[in-house]
Amino acid sequence: MKIVIAGSSGFLGTALRRSLALQGHDVIRLVRRQGGAADESTWDPYAGTLDQSLVDSADVVVNLAGSPTAGNPHSKSWARELRESRVTTTAVLAEAVARSQQAGGSTAFLAGNGISYYGDHGDEVVREDADSRGDALLTEVTRDWQAAADPAREAGARVCILRTSPVIDRANPPLKQMLPLFKLGLGSRLGDGRQYFPIISLRDWVGATTHLANDAESSGAFNLCCPEVPTNREFTDALADAVGRRARLAAPASVLKVAAGRMAPEILGSLRTEPAALREAGYTFQDDNAREVIASALRR
Repeated sequence: MKIVIAGSSGFLGTALRRSLALQGHDVIRLVRRQGGAADESTWDPYAGTLDQSLVDSADVVVNLAGSPTAGNPHSKSWARELRESRVTTTAVLAEAVARSQQAGGSTAFLAGNGISYYGDHGDEVVREDADSRGDALLTEVTRDWQAAADPAREAGARVCILRTSPVIDRANPPLKQMLPLFKLGLGSRLGDGRQYFPIISLRDWVGATTHLANDAESSGAFNLCCPEVPTNREFTDALADAVGRRARLAAPASVLKVAAGRMAPEILGSLRTEPAALREAGYTFQDDNAREVIASALRR
């Protein structure tokens, strides 16, 4: 297949691009600088410009572009960039896919998104048809992010919304920042630790996204998370065990609410998500629970 990827230089984009190339797919990277390589094409999402013929000839367009989620939660400019970088890139690509569809094309669109879409659901099992609740920063961003993909869907294109949970890998936040602390015995649960914390291994994220790219019958929203979502306490204990330490500390919720600002609901909220749509689409997970996800992350 011919697959066009925006955000191909990021952590997930790099892993996906390499995996697809190894499988023999023709992967074209959208870059904002002047493209010089044969596998690059220049675009400017903020000016709304890209090579429409490239989109027309593609089997799948994947958008993983966006500024880092790690940043100063009290910064208005960081929050603005967080939203605009995702919504703008998605809208430009969705409109290009819609034009292709209207011209008789069949390009599919895999639109990156976040598991924070749902907001705090407590102990409730959250499948893809669950509602979106609350006004937490990332929840509001993911709503707008998803809506930006509507032009492609409304034009009749196959659209998959990738509601991605934190991808646990030693080279990627949050595990990258957590590992040194846990190795020193300073790992701690967040709040009371009873909140559910959806996660996924890198190999399952790549595998699931590749599966959706290949499956012409798949469309709609997909929870990209491991089947057995741990609580924060369970994740903390599993990571401590994996590095041969104990995690006896706790970060009080009152302190986290002040320190994390509008990001506090993402830390203290509970999401017991289930990858129901992925399983229905026939994807088989390699890492089912927190201990397997962490083991995969530390082996890589």
